[in-house]
Amino acid sequence: MASNTLQFKTNFAVSSKIEPFYKGGKVQIDKDEKYILCTCGTRVNILEIATGQLTRSIEQDDQEDITSFALSPDNEFLVTASRALVLKQWDWRDGICTRSWRAIHNSPVASMTFDPSSTLLATGGCDGTIKLWDVLKQYCTHNLKGSAGVVHLVQFHPDSSVLQLFSSSMDCGIRVWDLRSSQCVGVLQSHYSAVTCLAFTPDGNTMVSSGRDKICTVWDLKSREVVRTVPVYEAVEAVVLLPEAGDLSDIGVKTEGLHFITAGSKGVLRLWEASSARCVFTQTPARSLTHCLHLPNSGRLAAVTAEHNILLYLLAPLAPQQQFVGYTDEVLDVKFLGKGDSHIVVATNSPQLKVFELASRSCQILYGHTDTVLALDIFRKGSMFASCSKDNTVRVWRMNTESGEVCCVAQGSGHANAVGSISCSRLKESFVVSGSLDSTIKVWDVPEQQQEEVGDAGELQPLSVRATEKAHDKDVNSVAVSPNDKLAASGSQDRTVKVVASASADGSVRLWGLQDFSCLKTFEGHDASVLKVIFVSRGSQLLTSGSDGLVKLWTIKTNECVKTLDAHQDKVWGLHASRKDDLVVTGSADSNIMLWQDVTEIELAEEQAKQEDQILKQQELSNLLQEKKFLKALGLAISLDQPHTALRVIKEIRQGQDGGQQLESTVLRLRRDQKESMLRYCAVWNTNARSCLDAQAVVQVLLRHHTPEELLQYQGARNILEALIPYTDRHMQRIGRLLQASMFLDYMWQKMRVTGQSSVEAQGEDMDTTPVAPAPPLFIIDTSPGQERERGRQENEEGGENEEEEEATEEGREDDGEVSVVSGKAGEKGKKEGGREEKEVNDQSTGGESSGEEDEGNGDGQKRENGFGWPAEAPPLQMELIR
Repeated sequence: MASNTLQFKTNFAVSSKIEPFYKGGKVQIDKDEKYILCTCGTRVNILEIATGQLTRSIEQDDQEDITSFALSPDNEFLVTASRALVLKQWDWRDGICTRSWRAIHNSPVASMTFDPSSTLLATGGCDGTIKLWDVLKQYCTHNLKGSAGVVHLVQFHPDSSVLQLFSSSMDCGIRVWDLRSSQCVGVLQSHYSAVTCLAFTPDGNTMVSSGRDKICTVWDLKSREVVRTVPVYEAVEAVVLLPEAGDLSDIGVKTEGLHFITAGSKGVLRLWEASSARCVFTQTPARSLTHCLHLPNSGRLAAVTAEHNILLYLLAPLAPQQQFVGYTDEVLDVKFLGKGDSHIVVATNSPQLKVFELASRSCQILYGHTDTVLALDIFRKGSMFASCSKDNTVRVWRMNTESGEVCCVAQGSGHANAVGSISCSRLKESFVVSGSLDSTIKVWDVPEQQQEEVGDAGELQPLSVRATEKAHDKDVNSVAVSPNDKLAASGSQDRTVKVVASASADGSVRLWGLQDFSCLKTFEGHDASVLKVIFVSRGSQLLTSGSDGLVKLWTIKTNECVKTLDAHQDKVWGLHASRKDDLVVTGSADSNIMLWQDVTEIELAEEQAKQEDQILKQQELSNLLQEKKFLKALGLAISLDQPHTALRVIKEIRQGQDGGQQLESTVLRLRRDQKESMLRYCAVWNTNARSCLDAQAVVQVLLRHHTPEELLQYQGARNILEALIPYTDRHMQRIGRLLQASMFLDYMWQKMRVTGQSSVEAQGEDMDTTPVAPAPPLFIIDTSPGQERERGRQENEEGGENEEEEEATEEGREDDGEVSVVSGKAGEKGKKEGGREEKEVNDQSTGGESSGEEDEGNGDGQKRENGFGWPAEAPPLQMELIR
């Protein structure tokens, strides 16, 4: 029962991706034959042959296109040249630039190679010069001039002791340079067009050159004479010499002697016997080839096509083993394919389909359509799929589950315009529904007798039309078949739709009821056209892709967008989920294919583990605070990235005995990264008046023990310090205002005390100035003046001695500076009108009593006021000093 419980998906993460890695230019394979290095604009990409994964990209800081590169024979150095005329030396395994220098050439470097000892580097420039560099001692050793135009080919003699360099430029000649004298010692003339490749025998006595003049020339390097001219009848781009050892009879090597393979414009690999100048083997035609490389350790051959594909052949049968697609162009549709969704089939902006094996990234290229393939769909079992194209046809393809090879088994023609959408039957491999720009929908019956194995190519069975319906007034953009194979739905450019879930150019996704065709729900969130929509989580959630490059996950019940997946940079045309519903593949116009894995359970487990870890650390933190281990507690709070907890630790430290010294000792023992975090926390604490003192205490320690130069080395220190300044100024202003207010109260208190002293002296009594023990300066306000007067009369009866003692006590407390702020009137002095004697109003804190009742008036009905301007009729609040 637990396995049937439906769990909503919350997130998908990119598990892997197939991205462009080669857009033309040089290709090289490392010594260990594990990696392919190739140029792609501003980068040199490193592809792992075993997995097909792009392991590293090396890119220059100047963001200029890389014109050439070379990997040393010992696999130690990689040197790149860019259009900025800068050479960079790399530790290519870690992607670290170890050295950079100017190329000295007046124009970009067109070719580059190392000598067999990996000591000398030769660069051929577009300015017609060749320069040699000692990569160990780091200086230019030779500057060879004399070539005509761009030097597009440089190659060292295979014997490093010979010290010769071969080059070719636009004059079609092959120059031989003596590196001892820096002179050109000969020009080998045989070709009438650009020389494309030079290949040497291991002993260095024989060389084979190829050119676009459709010939290959065999040279004797000792005499520098032509031994044999071999016509190959195609423009040759590369030539590879076969090893003399080993049995190569499977590919036509029957005699001893020199044999070589050519690759050229016809896309054919041909094996030639040099002695007889005849072709002894021809590989199945492909597309135009631009490079050919020998992998001697593994007995393989690598060929590069003009379509930027890299093919690996086993040398003995010369049969293709792997193929890597360097550039996929705009991806229009993508579907999972094969048993266990082991492959994906991709429709790009071309007539060919590409089938990728996900484990190795090896790719099959399927030929059949004559124009761009627009859409794909998969049958239920996953071994058959259908495609539609701008060539007005529909094709059905089958995969051999054992070998993984795919071939076309049926074709249907009948639409009058491009076929832009297709949908396969859901229960059986029985029919296909197609929608065309001719406004019609066709239902095609798939033949029952189908080819089970790859082979018998060319014997295509026809697809018969079961029904044709003019369903719309404009182009049909999409078709869909219901899960029970009883309904076919379509969406058109005429804005009519009959599908369960529809995506629109207005950025919305709508869910429709099939009984009354009413809109049940609308999902809004995309900022641009929604291009694709699929159901996941047993139909309870939706995945949508849009022209804004976003993929969104929706929960149907709540209309909520659960997650937005952002990895593409252009329109996401292709979107498909695996049968297990745990993988999603997307294809975009940015040429990237993304594989997304459902990480809902993984994130849930990580969140639970994180919460458990947080609980344990919180308990540990509490224990450390209890044990007064402030340094460990503060370090733990910083590691948890909890500023509030760190503030709590700081407060605990400051409240303890010798808090200042303890804080200073604790902060100084922190690591530099922890101090950086503390400084960042202080900027936050300083914004609050309750925690600003703690922040200022920490900043004071850092400023006292670290120079400004050291503090500025902290990450983001300048911005943090700038953020501290305005709030610090605000706190200073607030403290200044409080200080002014306290000085005003002190002034008032002094005046009140002086008034009380003059009253006592007027009575002719001496003041008792004997200091008394200080008491807590707490004042309370008593608002019952009747009770206070009675208490005052009783105290008056005890004599003036108590009054003097109370006044002296109050003076002592004032001197200690421990006067609390209270509100109310205390000790006011009243004035008598018309020569009457002044009455003294004493504060209850001096032990006396008010002189009596208020003045009744001055005869003219006006109210009397005391010395502070308050109405005399209002009785002053009484205050009692708690000793």
